[in-house]
Amino acid sequence: MLYTSCKQEETSEPIDTEATPVQVVHDMEFIQSDRGSAVMRMNAKTMQHFAFVKDSVSESYDLYPEGFHVKLYTMDGALETEVNSQQAKHVTTAGKEQWSAFGNVVIINHMKEQKVETDTVYWDQSKHMIHTDCYVRMSSPQGVMQGYGLESDEKAENAVVLKPFDSYSVMRDSSDVYT
Repeated sequence: MLYTSCKQEETSEPIDTEATPVQVVHDMEFIQSDRGSAVMRMNAKTMQHFAFVKDSVSESYDLYPEGFHVKLYTMDGALETEVNSQQAKHVTTAGKEQWSAFGNVVIINHMKEQKVETDTVYWDQSKHMIHTDCYVRMSSPQGVMQGYGLESDEKAENAVVLKPFDSYSVMRDSSDVYT
């Protein structure tokens, strides 16, 4: 007696490399230093790294779907700026690095006591600039400014609201002391 059997090979859908991360990191902490001093510290619950070829060009980016928290320090080690957002994306292409932060973005410059609140911010590391076209609310001890669009250096020391409206100042006694 002779028995033969044919088994059909199992097949699955091809993996969409543009929608599937090649690496996932949980509870990430990243520290960047310069001459032995921490100049940036970043924390994120999840980082997903995507890498794929599209139209014969290699592309890659990091996605932070649960947001991130970034602290920037002076060379003396003092906390200068903090950035928080609900989501973020880091794209690196030939000669250019771009960070995007989305959802309840808050940038605090502790040295100038300024707080910037918006929905989306773009950080171009090669130009050392941040910008947005979204609604912006900027507050400081001197008052509140709101409008659409913002341009600033990367540590939010020289932030400018591009299309301001409904802004007001707080008048203080000249004997007030700020620390």
